[in-house]
Amino acid sequence: MSTSADLRRIALSLEGTTEAPHFDRTAFRARRIYVTLAADGNTANFMFTPDQQEFKCLTAPDAFAPVANAWGKRGATTAILATLTNAELENALRLAWRRAAVNRPPKGRVQNASDRAGRAHTPKTTKRSAPRR
Repeated sequence: MSTSADLRRIALSLEGTTEAPHFDRTAFRARRIYVTLAADGNTANFMFTPDQQEFKCLTAPDAFAPVANAWGKRGATTAILATLTNAELENALRLAWRRAAVNRPPKGRVQNASDRAGRAHTPKTTKRSAPRR
C-alpha cells in the first residue's frame, strides 16, 4: 500500500516536477499543479480529465472519488493512498502529470504562431509615409 512518502518520491521523479505549499496541502506541479497531498498524508487530489476521472472511479471505487465541489466536475479526484499499490499510484501520477506538463497557453490568452515557436510576440511596425498634400 502507498504512503505520502511514495507519492513524493514518485512525483519528484517525473520531469519538471516541483513541490510547494498550496493552502493547507502540498502541491506538485509541472507547468500546472497535477496533484496535491493532504496535510495528514492520507489522501491526494489528482487533476484528471473528466473522462480519466470516470475511468479511475469505475475501476477502483474504493480508492478514487470525485472531489465534492466544482473542481470535481472538472476532473479533480481524491485518492486514498493506503488503498493504492505503488504501481497504481505511479500510474495515476503519470496520467495527471502528462496532462499538466503539456504547454498550454494561460487562461484567457490567445496563442499565436510566435508563441508556438517559443518566441515572444513582437508586433510588426510599419513605416508611415508623410501625408499627401
